[in-house]
Amino acid sequence: MPFRRSEAGPREWIDRHRTVHFTFEGTRYVAFAGDTITSALQANGVQLLGRSFKYHRPRGALSMANHDVNALFTTADDTNVRGDVTPVTDALDVRPVNVSGSLARDAHRHLDRLGRFLPAGFYYKAFHKPRWLFPYWERLIRRRAGLGTVDSAWTPRRRPKRYGYCDVLVVGGGPAGLQAALGAAEASLDVLLVDENPHLGGSLDYEWVTDPAAPAQRDELMEAVAASPAIRVLTSAVALGFYTDHWVPVSTPEGIIKVRARGVVLATGVIEQPAVFRNNDLPGVLMASAAQRLLHRFGVQACERAVLQVNNPEGFAAAEDLRRGGVELQAVVASGPGVQKADAAALVDAGVPVHFGWAIVEAHGDGAVAAATIAPVDAGGVPDQTHARRIDCDGVVSSAGWGPAGHLLYQAGGRFSYDDTLEMPVPVAWPDTVVPAGRMNGVFSLASQRDDGRDAAGRLAAALAGGPVSDPMSNRDTRAHATPWPVVPHPKGRDFVDLDEDLQYKDLIQGAREGFDNVELLKRFTTVGMGPSQGKHSNLNAFRILARYLGQGMDETGTTTARPMYHPVRLEDLAGRRMRPWRETPVQAWHGEHGGFLMESGEWERPSFYGEEADAQQVIASEVTAVRTGVGIIDVSTLGKIEVLGPDAATLLDGSYTMRQGNLRAGLTRYALRTDDTGVIVDDGVVGRLAEDHYYLTATSSHAEGTYQTLTRHALEWGLDVHVVNRTGQLGALNLTGPLSRRVLEPLVDVDLSEAALPRLGMTDARVCGEWARLLRVGFVGELGYEIHAPAGTMARIWDALMDAGAPLGIRPFGVDTQRVLRLEKGHIIVGQDTDGLTNPFEAAMPWAVHLKKPWFVGRPALAHLKGAEQRKLVRFVMAADSSAPLPRESHLVIRDGTIAGRVTSIARSPTLGRPIGLAMVDRDLAEAGQALAIRGDGGRMLAAEVVTETFYDPDGLRQNADAPEVTP
Repeated sequence: MPFRRSEAGPREWIDRHRTVHFTFEGTRYVAFAGDTITSALQANGVQLLGRSFKYHRPRGALSMANHDVNALFTTADDTNVRGDVTPVTDALDVRPVNVSGSLARDAHRHLDRLGRFLPAGFYYKAFHKPRWLFPYWERLIRRRAGLGTVDSAWTPRRRPKRYGYCDVLVVGGGPAGLQAALGAAEASLDVLLVDENPHLGGSLDYEWVTDPAAPAQRDELMEAVAASPAIRVLTSAVALGFYTDHWVPVSTPEGIIKVRARGVVLATGVIEQPAVFRNNDLPGVLMASAAQRLLHRFGVQACERAVLQVNNPEGFAAAEDLRRGGVELQAVVASGPGVQKADAAALVDAGVPVHFGWAIVEAHGDGAVAAATIAPVDAGGVPDQTHARRIDCDGVVSSAGWGPAGHLLYQAGGRFSYDDTLEMPVPVAWPDTVVPAGRMNGVFSLASQRDDGRDAAGRLAAALAGGPVSDPMSNRDTRAHATPWPVVPHPKGRDFVDLDEDLQYKDLIQGAREGFDNVELLKRFTTVGMGPSQGKHSNLNAFRILARYLGQGMDETGTTTARPMYHPVRLEDLAGRRMRPWRETPVQAWHGEHGGFLMESGEWERPSFYGEEADAQQVIASEVTAVRTGVGIIDVSTLGKIEVLGPDAATLLDGSYTMRQGNLRAGLTRYALRTDDTGVIVDDGVVGRLAEDHYYLTATSSHAEGTYQTLTRHALEWGLDVHVVNRTGQLGALNLTGPLSRRVLEPLVDVDLSEAALPRLGMTDARVCGEWARLLRVGFVGELGYEIHAPAGTMARIWDALMDAGAPLGIRPFGVDTQRVLRLEKGHIIVGQDTDGLTNPFEAAMPWAVHLKKPWFVGRPALAHLKGAEQRKLVRFVMAADSSAPLPRESHLVIRDGTIAGRVTSIARSPTLGRPIGLAMVDRDLAEAGQALAIRGDGGRMLAAEVVTETFYDPDGLRQNADAPEVTP
């Protein structure tokens, strides 16, 4: 069982004079400042840290380097918190992920017994028959899939993105990285040194701590870096990826820094690879570097009695570290070309049993390591069971070999090749301005790492100066640092290659047998390397297994693509600060003062309705009734407002819109529909003509800027003599609508509002409350209405005057959601809601809006081809008036004979009609009047609807007549 040592080490990251208290699964623990979640739990004797993804097997500390997901946790603010690197803070409440109940009594732990029924790729083959049962399995698998739970009520922590520039970016703060930074600084280059750990030093702080020569070298390097004015240091900073032109995003606790460097030194080190044997995932099985990190950085002894598997000189050094630290070494097994008996001399002299040519075959224990079986093995990993021995222990430590942390070099265009001497991939080609150094480059001794860092900086400086670049010095080691086959397959399985995905040796063999014998195919079939660790601890062994199965070399077998991000990164960090400035209408303050419930609408905040959110449906219904029976007012200042002036104004609009605009008489408006070159609906609005060469048009709020840009581009491309003026921000707008709207407005204007003087679809300039304004007779909501466009500075005064004048008549402000119900009753579409990125006007039941007699307009060739060929159509539908069932929602599916036949685009319970109404895009043969629709609502409940062809409300448009008896004063 792990515990905290009482003696402090020379390189500890913890402050033993400062304690913090935290809870895990409801139990309170004490830790030191500087502890991570994992080290703090280990110090308190807690070995069981999590449950595995698929089988819910018990898991404990493995790498202590953020290279695995055994130690994932959730807190009040975060999920999938990485325990290896996340500091413990006072009062932190930590819980495990991927468990049902407690870790010890996880309700899904019995899935381990079903493992033989859940091999790799089982989800591709199972659950398809019987077909009617598939939705059940789909929901079950989706509930079980994933790690952690997203709390939709999390507290956002917006951190702005920043930009950084330097001559040389050095990634990695170990011996090679420190020396490379100093070398670049000595060449008068501006250096940025980043390291993912909270302290510089890298392996100097755990692997080399007890080496007699290392402390002095560490102090020398650290002091020189701190004293250099040319070196800036970022710790707890992860270089996430390498992009074009040396663009490297660096994730820091304060957010992402987008670093642009002239050159890069990659001293990212190596990743220790696990040995593969039965039950190699039990808590208490960990890698040698993890045991050293626990011991030297956090003062935690990983176990009391250990069995070690050693396949390289670093493993023997780690064994000696642990022995000196108080761990009883029950046995050390060593095999492979990286093993030399001289490396074990100190252990043998201390009386530690060392077995050359042996390996660990199996770990034993119920929930944690209690013993290990060792045996002689041949080159194929086959154990000699006749000589097998079972040894009691509470820890199994392995040092099987190393893989390069080469993700950034791959992304920079570098290539790796498998070195049969070192038994690991090493770089063989790279750009002159992206240079590898240190252990990633196959350099292992401390002195050689420093030499390699110095050489890398010199060659990079030469490349940046434009001079000749010398060949790299040969600093690579000449002996193996790994075994070529760290795998002991077990007939009973549970010999895990990928601990993220619960993949065993037999899963990879099965994938290869089924024809997925390419590394990329094997990855996708088995999901090896696709977990949160992205193959850091699994890919190299998986490639070895596939190469041996195919009987070919490692280079011939290949590697998978290394893509960003190197470590998982918070989505809110990728998003950065929420740079979304809100635009306010001229009467924004009025909405807030009068109970407007604001909703996000593009770059605006607009009132959805006026009242409390809890009463939304009742308030919207009452606002609808007020507009239909009296008068209402809505702020529509967000509309795009554009003037087009010049001799070619009509030509521009005729070419940009589907309907003819050149024959529009002055003083009138016309509906305007805009499509792209493929005939897809882009936007709609109203075009009005003020004079022969002067038009005024509106666009929807979300396309205001886009419409202006498109018209401007067309004017330039077509060589037209025309000016396009965007007045969206200059003018405010409101819509006064309802049968009593004329009575409210007439006393405040200097023009005649009769039907003859200002007819439906008419437009005129006037004075409202003594201020210039433009009046448009439009009827989006299906009632007599007046859009009033006026300078932003006068809009609030006009609004207040209308509210005062309408007060005796019961005028009510109404919001966007109310407007949507009103327009739905009239059957008008909303572009982007009732249409999608493929909808053309014929599908939207708007053939009347396409004037194919025009010789040309944007989208005409496509629309001429599409006419009559539509396979779907937007239809109106009604539902039973007495239905009390929850309504379907927008995007709920229309089902016919068990298949998708359409979707709901708009739906509401109409206060005016007393029944649910809606619009749906359905297959063409379902668009006939009286056709029954079956809509799948929430929970799979099927709801009945009927297609109707007549407009829901006022089909003849009589209520928009300004001289109708019910609207005249």
